[in-house]
Amino acid sequence: MVFDLEISEKGNLSIGGADATEIVQEYGTPLYVIDENKVRENYRRVYEAFSKHYDDFQIFYACKANTNLSVLRILEQEGSGIDAVSPGEIYTSLLTGFDPQRILYTGNNVKDEEMEFAIESGVRLNVDSVSQLKRLAKIVHPKGFKISFRINPMVGAGHHEHCITGGEMSKFGIMEKEAVEVYKLAKELGFDPVGIHTHIGSGILDPEPFKLAVTTLMDIAGDIAKNAGVKFEFIDFGGGLGIPYTPEEDILDIETFAKEITDLFKEKLAQYNLGKPTMCIEPGRYIVGDASYLLAKVNTVKQSYRKFVGVDAGFNTLLRPAMYGSYHHIVVANKPQAEAVEEIDVAGNVCESGDLFARDRPLPEIEEGDIIAIMNAGAYAFSMASQYNSRPRTAEVLVKDGETDLIREKESIADVLNKQILPARLLK
Repeated sequence: MVFDLEISEKGNLSIGGADATEIVQEYGTPLYVIDENKVRENYRRVYEAFSKHYDDFQIFYACKANTNLSVLRILEQEGSGIDAVSPGEIYTSLLTGFDPQRILYTGNNVKDEEMEFAIESGVRLNVDSVSQLKRLAKIVHPKGFKISFRINPMVGAGHHEHCITGGEMSKFGIMEKEAVEVYKLAKELGFDPVGIHTHIGSGILDPEPFKLAVTTLMDIAGDIAKNAGVKFEFIDFGGGLGIPYTPEEDILDIETFAKEITDLFKEKLAQYNLGKPTMCIEPGRYIVGDASYLLAKVNTVKQSYRKFVGVDAGFNTLLRPAMYGSYHHIVVANKPQAEAVEEIDVAGNVCESGDLFARDRPLPEIEEGDIIAIMNAGAYAFSMASQYNSRPRTAEVLVKDGETDLIREKESIADVLNKQILPARLLK
């Protein structure tokens, strides 16, 4: 696909109807800008594609992708649930109005204190290991307490090896060959296991691995229902729906994808006489990934052994290129329609050689003072930001129909030092 760019009346990049250069003039750089309408459109596209084929359908937004309070509030208004992986994500979701029963907590290597917090919060628990199950039985009175389990099938997929969360190399979940015995153990302990969950990876654009995961999980669910006497209230296939990051990648055909998945789901329900449980998926990236830009200012154009364009953001602001080798498309916000004339390295301001947003990237002639826009920066971007090099984290702005709202203030240097304590003996 070719990325469609919205152009302002002044010929600059437009985000959600607002001129990107004017946004920068008001809020500075580096800056994350989120298009509210895009978030809503993405959510509705997924929900409508699946629910037309199976009416008892629920989205649990994988909020680790982006936990900004405004993003969560938007999705709560849309009717989403939450896939939470930490107490902090539970707390944030409750703060933005999510009913606890619309929050599914799927932790891994979970501490007892974290389970206690989840129980006190009233959210659903998705258990990741036998160890966690046995410890949970000591924390809560098991009789009638509803839980689900994360199952690790021998299926994995993702855009990078660190994002593959199923199969023999994965740290997540219960092995599929142990599934029946684990559900039996849960019932023996007094629990009421009512759900089953899997998640094979993220950044998936090919539906075939997902379809294989659905088939495998449904076969496991059928085996559990038959041999452990479990009646499932919900079956959760996790997330992983990808977005195109490069112009050459094709967008996921969500209509076809949804029909194939729901047809397969319904076929397996009938095969194993599983009734009509709620069907769940957990998209994160698909909902927020392409709804946000990172805007940064060019402060240096440097001809060294290579030509570098230096900007006022780094991998402390957007880690994905350094961590995963991820491609993020870059446009020059103040001349978005200019032709590429040379291949340039776009470098950040962190003191690390790996702090690069692009290597040998075809771009127009770039001058100091230009504004670059890094696309598809809504997922695993700010949520993975750090204060490395003692640099404050950046601000975030929400745009709707051309109107902007500051939804996160830029940190100060004093904020970077917050919570640090000098012992009195070092002050003498």
